[in-house]
Formats: sequence, C-alpha cells, structure tokens
Amino acid sequence: MSDNSNDQVKRGLKSRHVSMIALGGCIGTGLFVASGSAISTAGPGGALVAYGLMGMMVYFLMTSLGEMATNMPISGSFAAYSAKYVDPALGFAMGWNYWFNWAITVAVDVSTVALVMKFWLPNIPSWIWSALALALIFLINAMSVKTFGETEFWMSLIKVVTIIIFLVVGLLTIFGIMGGHFIGLRNFTVKDAPFVGGISPIISVFVVAGFSFQGTELVGITAGESQDPSHSVPKAINEVFWRIILFYILAIAVIAAILPYTSHSLLGSDASDIAISPFTLVFQRAGLAAAASVMNAVILTSVISSANSGMYASTRMLYSLSNSGYAPKVLGKTGSNGIPYNALLVTTFVSLLTFVSSIAGPQIYMWLVAASGLTGFIAWFGIAISHYRFRRAFVKQGHDLSELKYHAKWFPFGPVLCLILCLLVIIGQNPDAFASFDWKQILVTYMSVPLVVVLYVVYKIKNHTKVIPLDKVDVSPSHEEEDLSKLNDKN
Repeated sequence: MSDNSNDQVKRGLKSRHVSMIALGGCIGTGLFVASGSAISTAGPGGALVAYGLMGMMVYFLMTSLGEMATNMPISGSFAAYSAKYVDPALGFAMGWNYWFNWAITVAVDVSTVALVMKFWLPNIPSWIWSALALALIFLINAMSVKTFGETEFWMSLIKVVTIIIFLVVGLLTIFGIMGGHFIGLRNFTVKDAPFVGGISPIISVFVVAGFSFQGTELVGITAGESQDPSHSVPKAINEVFWRIILFYILAIAVIAAILPYTSHSLLGSDASDIAISPFTLVFQRAGLAAAASVMNAVILTSVISSANSGMYASTRMLYSLSNSGYAPKVLGKTGSNGIPYNALLVTTFVSLLTFVSSIAGPQIYMWLVAASGLTGFIAWFGIAISHYRFRRAFVKQGHDLSELKYHAKWFPFGPVLCLILCLLVIIGQNPDAFASFDWKQILVTYMSVPLVVVLYVVYKIKNHTKVIPLDKVDVSPSHEEEDLSKLNDKN
C-alpha cells in the first residue's frame, strides 16, 4: 500500500458527511417501527425513560470515542483502541466481533429490502430485490469514500426531513389543527399510563432502545477518513446529542400523545409491516391518505442506508485488522482511489453467503443472526473500557488534559455508566430463558458472548499477551495506521 493511497483512505469525508453519518446511523426501523411496541410495553412514560437513559448512555459513549478518535484518528478504530490501551488480544476479539456483526447485518438488511418491496410489488421474487440491493451497496462502496459519504448524507437527510415533518404534523394533530379534534395529553394518563408494569417493562424497552441506537459509533470508523477529524468528530458528537433528544424523545412523546398505549396497532410491530408503523398511523390520523406508501419509501431508504453503512464499517474494520496484523496482509491493500477492495470483496462474499443461507438453510441463517445479536453492545463495552484506560494512562504518565483536542464529559462517570448499562442490556436480553432453564434459547440469545471470549482467550494464549500496564500504554497522538501487532512484543 502506497503512502498516497493510504492518504486518500484517510481524507475522503467532509465534516457534513461525518455529522450526517453519525446521526443517520442511529435513525432506522428502531425509531420508525419498533418505537410503537416500546410504548405498548412500558407505557408512554416508561418508553420515554428508557429511550432517555439509553440516549444519555450513547452520548457519553460518543464523547469517549471522540476523545480517542481525535487523539488517534484511525480507520477501524475500535480494534486499534482496545489493542493499544488495553490488550492486543482484546483488540483482536473486538475487531473480528465488529466485522462479523456488520457483515451479517448487511445480509439481514438486504433481506429486509425484499420484504419492504413486497408492499408495492408482491409478485416479484424476493431474491431479485435482495440481489439488486447488495449489488447497489457494493457499487457505492467500491467507487470512492466520497461517494459513500454523499450517498449516506442524502439518505440520512431523507430520514431527518421525514422526522421533522412528522413532528410538525403530530403537534398540529395533538392541538386539533389537523385531524379534526383536540387530543392534548390525555393518552398519557389513560388506564395505567404513564408507567405500565413498573421497572421490568422499562428494562425490556431499554434493550429495544439499545438496538435502535446502534450505529452511532460509526463516527469512530469515519474519523480515520475525515478531512479534519479534530473538528468534524467533536462537531458530530455534539450535534448527535441534541438530535437524539429532538428526534427520539419528541417523536416518542408525539406518538404516545396521539396513540394510546392500549392500541392494538402498536403491538408486535415488525420492520416488514409498514401499515402498523406508528409514523404511518399518526400521518393517517392527521388525514394524510398516502401515509403508508410514503413511510414505506422512507423505511426502504433507511434499510438501504443501514446496509450501506454496514458494508462500509465492516470493510474498514477488516482493513484495520489487516494493518494491525490480525488478518491477512492482502486485506490491507487499497486501490488508486483508496478503497480497500480485497476487504470489500471478502465482506460482500460473506454477506452474500449469509443471504443465500436464508434461502437454502433458514436454520443456519437464524444461528448466524443470533450470533451477531449482541455484538454491537460488546463493541460499546470495548469502547468504554478502552477510554477508561486511555484517560487513566494519560494522566498517570504526567500529561495535562489541555493536550487533548477533545475532552470527554464527566470522566470517569461516562465510561463507567456505559460499562454498567451495557452489561445490564447484555444480561437482560432474555432473562426468561434463564428462569426456565431453556438452554437452547440461552445459547441462541447469548451466542455472541462466548464467541468473543473464545477469540480473546485463543489469541491471548497463542501470542502470550498481557494487559498493558498504565505507565506503558502509548497515549501519544497518531495520524497514521500502525502495525499494532508490535504491541505483542512489548507484552
């Protein structure tokens, strides 16, 4: 890989791309569809508390990532930070965990594209839509990082505009200006509202909210290819906090005000059932007849955007793993436009195999999806522990915080809160399976955890790595990809 191509890899994304990618990463079917079941489960108050707490945790997570990403902007940053600040074995496990997660998620998303297209064209075979979607996503990622950035910018903008229109229409409906009659806040107190069922439903919704927010960490991946990471990353993080409050909290408040939690339309929401999207229901309540078709188009955009981001994230993680000595060197080579084509081809091939398995062997497909289920939360856990050790090592080695280009808020409260809540979410995935000793369900639900542990332990034993002492952690700023495998020699 030439220095020139490496330079191109790192400087293709503009500030507006990074901001919109960070925002768009956390706006998807989790908000457009699953928010309805969250309100139905915990009531309007419970849903707001759960999403509010998760939003706060994600903000602290982003500030942790921002402090490290501005100090060492690197493509595929999670593995690099875990290896550099904690243990090379953790970097190995986190990197492959995250790559696997997104490679599988791309396959899930292209399958969802086919389900969404059935709304308009039910007689065309599903595999055709999925194949077209995968080909489109591959082409976008193969052209240039700027093409990816522009595509994500406009698809994210569609989602943002949709939510703004929804909030305006929703508020007009609440006050009776649209829809014909004044609603007010009476649905916040109907029956057992605002809090339904106590603490347990809030915790279950907290898990749902966690999945909704996954993707915000993409700002850490983009930092290595941003034209000005010291400016664009902090800007994206600060904007995401306020937009999470605006888009998630206000959107759920509007839905809860217009639709009572007892509404059967909010039950069992599924990404393929556009008719019961709470956004669709609110638009219909306001008298907008084409609501279902419009929201179907928006959700289609959202799913393609998710797959596009997933392809980008997994490709860059595989590229980073190669440059860190954790994957074959051939995967770290780039073309003249800075795209790591070998990593892109391998990721696309794995996504294609996973998709084919959904047709040929549904059971294999379900196991693969289950195996990737918790990997996002595991990645968040890795980010939090990496930042905690980075800051402690930075101070222990006599550095002043003024040397950092960006300061994470409320250290150590932020990363400690993230660690605790991530553990809570991981453990809380399926407590009923433990209560009934259903080992099959336990295995399906928690498969991600032993996979990461095995990766960590096997690498640790094979390479004899140790947790890096704080006084030997390398906290120096860096702007270049480096061979992190050298850390093994120091341990």
